[in-house]
Amino acid sequence: MANQRLTKTCVDGVAPPVGKDCFIWDTELRGFGLRTTPKGVKSFVLQYRMKGKPARRITIGGFGNPWTVETARKEAERRLIKIRQGIDPVEEERERAAEQVRREEEEALRATQEARIKADAETFAFGNYADSFVDIYLKVHWRDSWKTAEGILNAAKPHLTNAIQDITRAEVVQHLDRYNDRQAMKKLVHSTLRKFFNWAVDRGDLDRSPIDRMKAPKAVAARRRVLSAEEIIAVWQASVKLGSLWRPYIRLLLCTMARREEVANMDWAEIDLNGAMWELPGIRAKNDMTHRIPLNALAVAELRTLKAADSGLVFTTTGETGISGFSKMKKALDEHMLAILRDRAEKRGDDPEAVTLRAWRMHDLRRTGTTNLQALGIPVEVTEAVLNHISGTTAGVAGVYNLYRYDAEKRAALDKWSKQLAFLAAERDIGGCRSFSESA
Repeated sequence: MANQRLTKTCVDGVAPPVGKDCFIWDTELRGFGLRTTPKGVKSFVLQYRMKGKPARRITIGGFGNPWTVETARKEAERRLIKIRQGIDPVEEERERAAEQVRREEEEALRATQEARIKADAETFAFGNYADSFVDIYLKVHWRDSWKTAEGILNAAKPHLTNAIQDITRAEVVQHLDRYNDRQAMKKLVHSTLRKFFNWAVDRGDLDRSPIDRMKAPKAVAARRRVLSAEEIIAVWQASVKLGSLWRPYIRLLLCTMARREEVANMDWAEIDLNGAMWELPGIRAKNDMTHRIPLNALAVAELRTLKAADSGLVFTTTGETGISGFSKMKKALDEHMLAILRDRAEKRGDDPEAVTLRAWRMHDLRRTGTTNLQALGIPVEVTEAVLNHISGTTAGVAGVYNLYRYDAEKRAALDKWSKQLAFLAAERDIGGCRSFSESA
């Protein structure tokens, strides 16, 4: 087909060639043309020659939307102007394509970096990192106190909201100041946060703890709360008001002097009722040492009120975890204790309104039992054996070479304590209760 001015009518009239592509060159704009393939595909092209180089042909675009004859002609004119300026459209296209690839790569890298930053922000946010600290470290190394530490960290989450790398010393100090009216708790919070940040440093997630070399809050005086004989009786009797699960739990704390969590997670597999022995495995003991606790008559009697099994938790409502809700239980226990103390005072002829109950903790039952053992003349080393303490006479060289576990002496001591508890009830219970077991 002869060269002619390209128009829509002209382009529409071009029939598919036979064998190979055919070209029609515009007679008005040199180098501008139409290529038609044997399949009838039509596209606008521009043929040109750079100085000192062979001729080149580039495709402007296919005929149809968006390229019409006029828009293609204008694009050819624009490119010819650049050619006259020494700019090769092919090289320009290559550079444009390379620039597009570079932009796409940069965008992909930026998106990857932003995703990583977002993931790091989530991973290292104080709240999430604290959860990891609890699962990876505390549950393994602070088996007896990890729940307390977890509560401390949860309380800090609303106040320490940044990533651990962005938390400042001033923010931690401000949080610690919230405990100024509770010095013992403040010291515990400081200790927990110090371990938390040091753990992050050890793992390489933090360059330096924000409280590095911060002085710990002053230690408070050691607790010396020991329940009186009247209060012991009140504890025993008030436990009845709390139901068939809490009653034996509280009484076993008093009878065995074991720790709160140790009794709460007691398993029937650890108990030999016939042999009156509780073997606390090292994995649950604070010092990682198996602890054999002889069960005195009162302890055995309480366990026999429950449905014994070969294995499974002794104190549980779910069958999977030990009992919880200690704060609610303690509040109810205190209320019942106060009522009992006032009732007993009134029966003695004293003013019941003058009776108060000094604040106490469940751990004070352990100290109360220890104090009474000493009053009963139990040797210190036996008392420490009852408590599973590695200190004093059982520490150092003695702890290494003296592997005797005082099972017989512990049984004698706890039996003596059982008789003392029964004696207190018989002597002190104005209401006529002859023993603790009878008062249930």
